[in-house]
Amino acid sequence: MDFTAGGRLEVRITPSDVGKRVSVRRITEIVDGRPVFADSVGILTSWDEGVLLVTRRDGETVRIAESSLVAGKIVPDAPARRGARAPRATARELQESAARGWPAQETARLGAWTLRAAGGFTRRANSVLPLGDPGVPLTEAAARIARWYGQRGLPAYVQVTTGGEDSDASLAEALGGLGWTAEGHALLRTAALAPIADLPGVEAVRLSREVDTAWLGRYHRTGDLGDEALKVLTGGPSVWFATVPGDGGEEDSGPAAIGRCVVDGRFASFGAVEVDPAHRRRGLASAVMAALARKALDEGASGAYLQVETDNDGARALYDRMGFTTHHAYHYRRGPQSAGG
Repeated sequence: MDFTAGGRLEVRITPSDVGKRVSVRRITEIVDGRPVFADSVGILTSWDEGVLLVTRRDGETVRIAESSLVAGKIVPDAPARRGARAPRATARELQESAARGWPAQETARLGAWTLRAAGGFTRRANSVLPLGDPGVPLTEAAARIARWYGQRGLPAYVQVTTGGEDSDASLAEALGGLGWTAEGHALLRTAALAPIADLPGVEAVRLSREVDTAWLGRYHRTGDLGDEALKVLTGGPSVWFATVPGDGGEEDSGPAAIGRCVVDGRFASFGAVEVDPAHRRRGLASAVMAALARKALDEGASGAYLQVETDNDGARALYDRMGFTTHHAYHYRRGPQSAGG
């Protein structure tokens, strides 16, 4: 790829370009006095404390030291294939993408497991993602997890995937034997992105990179966790917020509908799709998702996924009509010392 401008390598990106698709070149090593280069193309996920994270289309995140960067530029969004099926992905790939799109503010490693905390805002951002081996016996891992969350005044949760080739059914059973109880049962559902983008009503939807007070006022989960929630909501590889203004304008009545989408490589994740009860049955939820899906297509995604609780029959019926099917199920195991946490 051509990085040169006037015959020289140049870094033409800055931290303000986070969320954009970039191409970067870095020095990986010096061999016989000469640098060896590596190139990466993807979404600039973050640029903090001298480290860049670039998420490629396959979902892999490349960690790049700013000091090794020799060239970088913004590149046009890759056109997505408008297929009728979602791209294939394992449960692990989708859970890793979901973690990037709903990022915890504090993490710690326990072998291949990731402990996540975000001030208690949602179980997803305040639970262990157990992808692989914790490196210690399960009884010791469970004790360490309970201590880590207890030090933060949080209940200890482990997110457990069930079904599919990445099933953690044996882990769920083992945790159950240690007294960890099951709760928060949910489904991760996938669909092709293009049919969603073709749904009507997008002309009523406003899209923004920023979340405002009107959007937050409609979102039911923020409550008293505004600061922590905002950090989670605005985090992710490429985040978009959708708003349908109310009949009297947002200032008077609040938004009629809202939604959020995170574009991460091949997939776009959807969440926080909420409609004012006074405006339901007008197709606003599908309009919000259509507008977000069009933006995700523009950024190169071709698949969609979302997470929905198993007992939310209304949402499941809506997503059925949009073509979503269940990829796998998951739930949380709560530690026995976490009652009332």
